[in-house]
Parts: sequence; structure tokens; C-alpha cells
Amino acid sequence: MGRCGRGEFAYQAVYRYIEALINQADPSEEGRLPSLRDLAARLKVSLATVQNAYSLLEHQGRVRSVPKSGYFVAFEAREREQSAAPRPRPAFALPMATPMGLERALLAQERRLSRQTGASSWRSGEGALLRHVLAARYTRSSGHSWNAEHVHLATDVQALLEALLRALRLQGATAVVATPCCRRLLQALRWAGMRVLEVPAGDDSALDLERLAQVLAREPVALVVLPSCLATPLGRRVSYCDQQAVARLLADHPAWLLENDLDSAHCFGEPPTMHLRDGVDIRRLLVLGSLEATLGAEGPYAYLLCRQMGVEEAIARRGFLIPPLRQQAIALVCAKGEVEAWLPRLRSELQAHMEHLFLQVELCLGDRVVAAKPEGGRGIWGRLTQPANLDEAQAVLAGTGLTITPGERFSLQGNHVGYVALTWQGAPREGLEPLLHRLGRALAQPLADDAPG
Repeated sequence: MGRCGRGEFAYQAVYRYIEALINQADPSEEGRLPSLRDLAARLKVSLATVQNAYSLLEHQGRVRSVPKSGYFVAFEAREREQSAAPRPRPAFALPMATPMGLERALLAQERRLSRQTGASSWRSGEGALLRHVLAARYTRSSGHSWNAEHVHLATDVQALLEALLRALRLQGATAVVATPCCRRLLQALRWAGMRVLEVPAGDDSALDLERLAQVLAREPVALVVLPSCLATPLGRRVSYCDQQAVARLLADHPAWLLENDLDSAHCFGEPPTMHLRDGVDIRRLLVLGSLEATLGAEGPYAYLLCRQMGVEEAIARRGFLIPPLRQQAIALVCAKGEVEAWLPRLRSELQAHMEHLFLQVELCLGDRVVAAKPEGGRGIWGRLTQPANLDEAQAVLAGTGLTITPGERFSLQGNHVGYVALTWQGAPREGLEPLLHRLGRALAQPLADDAPG
């Protein structure tokens, strides 16, 4: 994905353009926003880039999508936002930029497909080839095999989860979640009206298996949400022993397992040989993933693997608008092995980026933040050595590539107070050190209750 004139990636520029349209919209009118195709033509970007920007704004509640009608301004949310103090956006909101090689490959496939005389074949395929490719990727054995009919595609994680929970009739049921947890998953569970019980990570950032067993034994748990092999924002790889222990626990409990596979591709070093799903009953398994994790902003689509009948119909009723040309291009790029060939470099670049961030955090914030070196992911999880005014810390970083997010944002029950997630979305070695020093000064400021007088 190219950069625009201000040094932003295209999806960021589109995001800000839509923000301006939201702020200028007249509440006396319906607040209809431009269609994906119109905005892509106007800004000279791909449909996927526009869709990604709309999805981010929908996650934040600032726009609403109406199936088969388009996107509209959420005026009530805008009024609340304008009347309240500015709030920082959550960490990990912006996706990775698409690597130039994959972007060129996607565009080349789209051009080739658009020139084909039999274009109606891919237009009417409804993503069949992409679903087939994803099913093949997750098939490990005859006992753990998937078909294209088991794969469901959507424009974003939250909307996909909402459709799934409705299809499984889990609204209002009890779910167990390992925290800190991805905000998108937590919000989807909350919006579905589920009773969410949290199992916070232990002092060593590992899953508290004893507490999980206790919750399963005493509560009517219908859904268990756990990471596949990488727990984010902790940045910790889940051990094979922990995966086996969880599988044994779930074997004795009639609950659905929702495996969070959104970030598995971001494990550093060699890719994991085992995932949580490999040891559980596939009939009670739900696997949630995202093409964005490997394709970046040019593939802002979520997918779900599920064998339960009725789910496909429920997701189809939601009316997700995924451009068929882009679906087919992604499928062909994946089928040719170009994405798999890119993954080692992706992991290597992420690791170098995070090692640099970790080193600078230790050097500049060592007396303020105690962090563990991440084993994957795009952020650093750390413990504050003393209480700090995080609102002030977020304010001084506003508009920069450095983000600090309070740990309790990754919980629905206020867990992880005193912890923070740090992300750096700028160039690896440009401007990070002065920002960290600025952050350190903000963290050193006394809280209002501690101020003299």
C-alpha cells in the first residue's frame, strides 16, 4: 500500500477523510456516507482500503452499516464524543500496511480477472475459491478436516461474531474469556448480552489453568474463548503443555471453544507446530481468524470455521459486502503460495521492530514500566512501577505513532489495573526515543490525589 503525502498509509488517510465527513454531516438529514465504490474512485484507492476504514469506524460506534443500504453517520455517538473529553483510540486499531510485494500481486490478479471474458464466473462464486483455500490451510488430518462449506467470510470480526452468537443462540449465555483479551472479542460478547467471566493471566502471564477448571466446574459455561497459540496483548506464546491441559479440561465440559486465531501468524521465530484446536473435539470448535493478519490493510476480512448447521444462513442474512474481485484475487495469491512465502519475512520484520521497541522501553522507561520481552504480536505488555495519570500520558502522545493503553481496556471487569500496552506504528528507528522520554515525564507526574495541597 502506498503512502499519501503526509507520510500516512492510504487507509489512515481514508479514515481521516471519512472522519471529516462524519463531523460535517447534518443531523437533520439521514447521514448517508459515500459507498465503497464511490469513495474508492474519489480517493483513488482500492475497495478493500475503504472498507477497512469503514470497519474501524464501525468498531468505534461512529458509523453504522445497514445491509444492502450502505454506511450512515451514528449521530448519537458523535454527539456523545463531542460533549465528552477526547478519548484515545484503543491499541491495535490500525492494521499493518500491506507489504508492497503482496499488494502488487493482488492488483495484478485483479487486473487479470477483470480482463477475463468469463468474469461472471468469479462474480457469482461468492468466495468459493477463497473458502476452499482457507479450509485447506486448517485441515491437519482426516479427523481434523474442513471443507469450503465450513468457512464463513465477513467484513470484520465483531459483526461476524455477533452473527455467529445469534446463530448458536448464545445471547445471554455464559462465556469464559482469558484476559487480557482482544477488545474486538470482548465488545462482541458484551453486545450479544453474554455473561462474561474472566480468567486473568497469572503473574507469569500464563493462563491460570486452576482457575479455569474451577470456573468450568461451578458455572454453566456455554462458550470458552482462548488464544490459539499466541496470547495478545501479552505477546506470549501458549505452551504445548498448556494447550494439552486445556484440551483435557474441555473434553469433560459441553461448551463451544472459540479459538482466537487472529494473531497466530505474528509469532516470532519458527511458526508453531501445534495449536489449541489440534487437541479438541472439532464438532464443538469455532476458529476465528483474519486475513488482515497476513495481508494487512488490503485484506481487512475476518473468517470463521464452524461445522454447525444454520451458521451459514445467519451470516448470509447479515449481508456482508465483500468485493468478489478482491476475494478471488486473495484466493489466487494464497493458492500460489505467495502469502506463505511472505510470512517468514513478516515474522522477522515484526520481531526486529518489537525488539527495538522493547530495548528502547527498557532504556527510557525502565524505572516506570516493567515489561517482558514479547514472543510475538505488535505490542508490549508492561506493569507500571507506580500509579500514573494515564489520561495525561495518552494526551501527550496524541497524534504520534506511539500509543499507551491502560490494561483494564482489555477486560470487561476492570482487571489488569496498573498494566499498560505499548505499541509503536512509526518507522523502527525514527523518532521513538524522544517520544518515550516524553511519555516517561508524563508517567512521573503525581496523581491529583498525591499533589501537594
